Amino acid sequence: MFNFFKKYKIFFYLINLLLIFIYLFPGSIFGCILYNDCRIQPQLTSDFLISSNHTYAFLILSMIGFFTYKESKNLKVLKIYLILLSVILEGLHLIIPNRSFELSDLFGNVVGVFVIIIINFFWNNEKFKS
Repeated sequence: MFNFFKKYKIFFYLINLLLIFIYLFPGSIFGCILYNDCRIQPQLTSDFLISSNHTYAFLILSMIGFFTYKESKNLKVLKIYLILLSVILEGLHLIIPNRSFELSDLFGNVVGVFVIIIINFFWNNEKFKS
């Protein structure tokens, strides 16, 4: 399965484009589809201190990105890209109609990326392997 992502990088690019489209859409695409109301955002799980939906979205994107570029020299570039993407997309909610900037969403984005970065660090670090 992991070779699938290395072999078909287009999958990572398509997931990126889909996430960017969802973030930049004025309102909630899923609310439009599920509830016929673009102002309602469906919740997968309840939020604690950070937005769970945003955390899940960036966990998935980051995981696919790390599987895609696992053995690449561009892993540092991928980390920077994911962090910047998580901040910029939430920052754009300041100017997109029917969207609002929220710190809990921003932290959810960043936490989703950092969880995968930390897992990748321990996974690849020789000191922590048996």
